[in-house]
Amino acid sequence: MEALHPDIERVLFDKEHIASIVERMGAEITRDYQGKDLVLIAVLRGAVVFMGDLMRAIDLPLAIDFMAVSSYGDRAKSSGIVRIVKDLDMDIKGRDVLIVEDVLDSGLTLNYLMKNLASRHPASLEVATFLWKDVAGKQAAVDPKYVGTHCPDAFVVGYGLDFAERYRNLPYIGVLKPEVYS
Repeated sequence: MEALHPDIERVLFDKEHIASIVERMGAEITRDYQGKDLVLIAVLRGAVVFMGDLMRAIDLPLAIDFMAVSSYGDRAKSSGIVRIVKDLDMDIKGRDVLIVEDVLDSGLTLNYLMKNLASRHPASLEVATFLWKDVAGKQAAVDPKYVGTHCPDAFVVGYGLDFAERYRNLPYIGVLKPEVYS
């Protein structure tokens, strides 16, 4: 296994486990979107690593685009205020849109994004999330069609996930030590 970064408490998913999850999700998406006009939309910046791997695991013609939606800033918890920092470059009207997300916790930001994209009249609109946090006593505001895996309600980083723009390049997903973000 890769060397553990000193700010990481423990590794949840190593790169081999991540690769197997992505391959499974790619096969599911390939099966479900046969003959469709698929557009993958990555939510920047966290989903960019997952998107790069996922699109190569989908054996279909597809288009990609990116959005940046901010609700965190450099804090550990969502600010609750959502703003579109970068909008789509393409028209999605009549196309089958799959939002590619790194992690789903409350789903409030993603719910806002889905309402925004639905107003643009895609043929379909679904979500593929790599991680779905198991938040005790709370139901996410969005029900994703594709889920890579569940993870504990901990502060996770690596494989595109960050804290204050750090740790995105770790080849695994790990739990950040609380003293780093508190």
